[in-house]
Amino acid sequence: MAKRFRFRLAPLLKIREAKKKDAQRVLGKLMGELQLLKDRLESLEGLVQDTIQQRAVGRGKAVDLTLWRSIERFLVSLERRMDETKVEIDRMQILVDEARQALTKAHRDHLTLLRLKERRQEQYDFEVAKEEQQQADELAVLRYQYNSPRAS
Repeated sequence: MAKRFRFRLAPLLKIREAKKKDAQRVLGKLMGELQLLKDRLESLEGLVQDTIQQRAVGRGKAVDLTLWRSIERFLVSLERRMDETKVEIDRMQILVDEARQALTKAHRDHLTLLRLKERRQEQYDFEVAKEEQQQADELAVLRYQYNSPRAS
């Protein structure tokens, strides 16, 4: 009976699989943070729209300049926070893209070793089958020689 198949690069395969899983976790975390930033921006945009609607004064009503100025200051601060959030979104998008590329590379590296393992397994199986066939052929020849009448 032939010995079991042993892939010599199995430890490296485990390391590459762990790197791939780490890259997946990092990408997931960054994508979650990106989504939070996008949600914050959407919330700020909604707040701006609500504030603009509240600022509107009906016809014939007096305008409270103090309230108007405070609303304008609030809108300016909202615009500043929106701009900061957009910058953070752009920065986070770059990090997400880098993490996606790292995941792609880690996946490719893992897949390369996995394919190598499969090829080596197929080669090993072929060699074992060939060896078993040779042994069976030898056994058949020996049986034939043992069972055949001997000519004297």
